[in-house]
Amino acid sequence: MRKILQCIFLFSFIVTLDLYCFNQNSVAAQIKPLPTPGMKVDPKNTALVITDPQNDFLSPDGVAWNLVKDSVAKNHTIENIELLLKTAKVNNFKVFVSPHYYYPYDQKWRFGGAMEHSMHALKMYQRKGPLSLEGFKGSGADFLDRYKPYIEDGQTVITSPHKIYGPEANDLVLQLRKQGITSVILAGMSGNLCVESHMRELIEQGFEVSVVHDATAAAKINNLDGDIAAKINFRMIASASWSTNEIIDKMKSSHR
Repeated sequence: MRKILQCIFLFSFIVTLDLYCFNQNSVAAQIKPLPTPGMKVDPKNTALVITDPQNDFLSPDGVAWNLVKDSVAKNHTIENIELLLKTAKVNNFKVFVSPHYYYPYDQKWRFGGAMEHSMHALKMYQRKGPLSLEGFKGSGADFLDRYKPYIEDGQTVITSPHKIYGPEANDLVLQLRKQGITSVILAGMSGNLCVESHMRELIEQGFEVSVVHDATAAAKINNLDGDIAAKINFRMIASASWSTNEIIDKMKSSHR
């Protein structure tokens, strides 16, 4: 009798397990892949926005270099940002830079998140003050030298600094609207922090946003990989997540 009951129980368990697996597979089969809306690229209303193209992230001498160097190398971030800047200028796309600066009084903030504390501890993006350029040239807050011909050409719009991650506290949105921009090609540093925060806020403000996923990079800290996290959210949230080569082709073909 015991053996019969054991056989019945085992049979019931196997049938239940099979039904569960079947149902799970059926549910998985019903989940459609993410759509790819895409974005029309037109220099009349589309701009390139670069966040934090600064030495502290992108120079081997920068204080945060060791955190991001692996994903910078993997993505060819430095080269790809330069390609975007060059292509934008040649093809008459407006360029906006949203920089990150900290002044002495910012160090007196009473609270902040994990990476905020890390940035202040590393003394990232330090400047003497909002009206002073003393010690700025070549500092961690300065732009990477290879980008300066594009950023300091008198045409690029350099916004007031954002202070944590997003553009809520600077004038980027105002500058974009005043220039008639409705669509944004977004790249820069760092992927899961300032780039992602700019992406989210610009979308909330009614802009169409595409992100150039290999013209960004992010920190790797122990088992936390910011680059992977960023790329997942770029794909899920932006109208498009393009490679540098893909967006360059689109920018060039916008004149054809």
